[in-house]
Amino acid sequence: MQIDAAALAKQLGGELSGDGATLLTGFTSAERAQPGDLTFAEKESYFAAAEASAASAILVSGAPGTFTSATKALIYVPDARVAAARVLPMFYPPETFAPGIDPSASIAASARIDTSAHIGPHCVVGEDVVIGARTVLMGGNHLGTACRLGDDTRLCPNVVLYARTELGHRVIIHAGTVIGSDRYGYVFDQGQHRKMLQVGHVSIGDDVEIGANTAIDRGALGPTIIGAGTKIDNLVHLAHNVTLGRHCLIMGQVGFAGSTQLGDYGVIASQSGIAGHLKLGRQSVVGAKSGVMRDVGEKETVLGIPAAPDKQAKRQWIAIQKLPDLMQRVRDLEKQIAALQAAGSVARQADAAKSE
Repeated sequence: MQIDAAALAKQLGGELSGDGATLLTGFTSAERAQPGDLTFAEKESYFAAAEASAASAILVSGAPGTFTSATKALIYVPDARVAAARVLPMFYPPETFAPGIDPSASIAASARIDTSAHIGPHCVVGEDVVIGARTVLMGGNHLGTACRLGDDTRLCPNVVLYARTELGHRVIIHAGTVIGSDRYGYVFDQGQHRKMLQVGHVSIGDDVEIGANTAIDRGALGPTIIGAGTKIDNLVHLAHNVTLGRHCLIMGQVGFAGSTQLGDYGVIASQSGIAGHLKLGRQSVVGAKSGVMRDVGEKETVLGIPAAPDKQAKRQWIAIQKLPDLMQRVRDLEKQIAALQAAGSVARQADAAKSE
C-alpha cells in the first residue's frame, strides 16, 4: 500500500505538519525504519529516536507543536499508539480467503455454511453446525455437533470446537486451541475416581480473540461464558462454568478454577491462578504470578500468594527484603545481651565475695 502523509492524516483525523506529499509505503519501529516508512512516538525519548531514524513521517501524541521536525512529516493525533493500531491494517492487511470448501474437508449433510465462508483443507464440520458469512476455517479444524459460528470469525489451523460451542461475530481463535473440552471432574466412589459427565457448552461473545494452545472447558450443566471484546493470551486454561465479563484482558499461562466470575474490564496478569467459585469485581486487577484465594472487589488490585491488596502486598515484600538485615541486628543484640548478662553475673559474684 502507498498513501501520502496528507491523506493518512485525514483518515486518522489528525493534523499534519510538514510535506503532505510525503509518500508512505510501510510502518515500522524507529530502529528499523527506512525512507518511505512511517513510525510513531508517544513521548519525548521515543520522538528523539524517531527523529534520528530514516523514517519519512512520524505519528506523534499531542497537539500541533508538541514536537517539531525540520526533516520529517509529523501527524499529530491524541494517542499515537491507538493511531498505530488503526494504521497497521492499512499497510499489512489480513490474509484473505476465497469462498468455498476444500475437497479434502468432511462436511455433514445437515451443516449450514454461508456461501461466502471458507472451509480449508482437512476440516471436519459435524451435524447441524452453522457457519456465518465470511467466516474462515484455515485447515485441520474440527467442529462438533451443533456448533454455531457467527460472521467474520476466523479459526486458525488445528482449532477444535467440541459440540454445541457458540462463537459470536468477528471472533479470532489461534492455532491449537481447544474450546468445549470436558472438565477435570470426578467423584470418589467405592475406592475409585468416577468421572462426572459434563453436559454444558461454551458461549463466546463478539470480538473475542483467544491465543494459541488455550483450553476452555464446557460447563458442567450450563455454559462457560466469555464476554464480548475479551482478549485471552496463549496457554490459558478456563475450567467449567467460568464467566468472563466484557472487554477483559487475560495474560499468558493464567488458570481459572471452576465457576469463578470475572467482571467487565477485569485484568489478570501472567502466570496467576484463580481458585474456584470466586467473584472478581468489575475493573479488578490481579498482578503477575498471584494466587487468588478470595473474592476481589470492584476496581481492587491484588498481588502475591495468597493475593492481598496491592499496597499491603508491597509492604510485605519490602519487609521480607529487610529480613536479612533484621536477622543480623537481632544476632548482634543477642550478643550484646549475652555480654551484659555475663558482666552482670561477674558483678554479682564480686558483690557476693565482698559480703562474705
